[in-house]
Amino acid sequence: MDYEILLQKTHTIMKNYLKFITLFFIILVISCQNDDNNTSPNGDAIELKQHSISPVLLKKTPDFSNIEIYTLLSSEDTYVPNFTYGSMADGAGLLRNTDGTFTLINNIEADYSIARITLDETFKPIKGEHILNAIASAETAQCSGSLITLEEHGFGPLYLSGGEWGGNSKGVFVTDPFKHISVAAVPEMLPSLGQWSTENAVVIGKDAYPDKTVIFIGDDNANNEIPSGQLGMYVGDRGDLSGGRLYGLKVTSPNVTYEMDMEEGVPYNIEFVELFEKNIDLLDAEAKQKGVLGFSRLEDIDWRRGSGSNNREIYFCVTGRDKPGLIGKGTRSGRVYKVNLNPNNPTGLGTITCVLDGDKPNGKAIDFHSPDNIVVTENYAYIQEDPNGIEDFKPTADHFPRLYQYNLNNGAIKTVLECDQITAASVGYGTTNKIWEITGMIDISETIGANNTFLLITQNHGWEKADGTPFTDPTANPDIANSRKEGSMLYVIKGLER
Repeated sequence: MDYEILLQKTHTIMKNYLKFITLFFIILVISCQNDDNNTSPNGDAIELKQHSISPVLLKKTPDFSNIEIYTLLSSEDTYVPNFTYGSMADGAGLLRNTDGTFTLINNIEADYSIARITLDETFKPIKGEHILNAIASAETAQCSGSLITLEEHGFGPLYLSGGEWGGNSKGVFVTDPFKHISVAAVPEMLPSLGQWSTENAVVIGKDAYPDKTVIFIGDDNANNEIPSGQLGMYVGDRGDLSGGRLYGLKVTSPNVTYEMDMEEGVPYNIEFVELFEKNIDLLDAEAKQKGVLGFSRLEDIDWRRGSGSNNREIYFCVTGRDKPGLIGKGTRSGRVYKVNLNPNNPTGLGTITCVLDGDKPNGKAIDFHSPDNIVVTENYAYIQEDPNGIEDFKPTADHFPRLYQYNLNNGAIKTVLECDQITAASVGYGTTNKIWEITGMIDISETIGANNTFLLITQNHGWEKADGTPFTDPTANPDIANSRKEGSMLYVIKGLER
């Protein structure tokens, strides 16, 4: 074989090899992309569909007619081993397991417990159990909750939940998501985070501050004379939940004594002052003495996803309280605030802005009726209502609980959906005079590999069994006779922008 023939054959082989390599990488890229039909990260098919025997009882608005809603599970479904999805389900977090299944951690507020629900590879619920029960919580309500993961926070997984009302275990609980059910009666709390009427405790993203763990605590204090719900902040080394320091938010701009002294859209200067007391009463007194600002029932908290600077953008809901002694001091209809943290030091100078004021006449949040829970993505905040009965002075609040979409980039707000309690009452799922709550919404898109996908919970106040027995699992709360009877529902929402 002469040299030219050998060169031609070599050239042909190399061309074919390059074509093969190019085709291989094209196929690889396509297979790794997550489109809106979506498969899970390892290629297993996720089937987002109706799994519960309970119907969808949420009514979409025209702006969101294309989203899909499915009831994933409810209190009337049955799961092994004899698990009941109990009363007032609330905060939640989702993990993907190494075998392709999923673990949902879910607070059951009125059963004073935390449930662990297993979903198979297709995202179908198959099992339920309780990893923290009413004995462990001393019958203290587990309200909002937040998941700590290695991917988002640099350590974990762990689950934080707030002890708010009912018992005397006020403060922050920390629970291993894979804790054995044999020790469900054994709690672990975080004394360094202080005792509050704790709605939630939320660790912000690991990119906010190198080597630091920053946790925000929402204080759902319901004082009728002085707004007393404070925003606490714990700062420790990365992954340290016990050796750090505790702070409270103080507004340093002049002429701000109460939250209603702050106008919508105006940034006010803040700092965080260190707090040393941990007992709930002593901590409250110290915070007030040091000028920590009080809000009228500070509820849920979340942080903006995206780049490192986004991680320092914090949002929280103040649900409001309609009491004569609070008028002019605390919000009545509810507000949403944004805190911009100092870029170099979480305790340094920053700003707070009321971005949505439900009390502002003819304002963009005029329809607000007690915003309670919030989940924040890169571009939107989704705000959930827990109506407290303010329609007597504000007709625009005369509606069933709503989910709102707030655009973080342009400030626009839209109504996504509303609880369809009229239909629900007509088919035996409660009444129209006991108003539900929308709560526990989390973004699960990246966990299941299905873009624009969320979980959302309704507390169906007034929905009770015909035989009078409660929707309460005795492994959650052994005191069945004194438990709440009403049920809860968990939904999947697909197609909601992030």
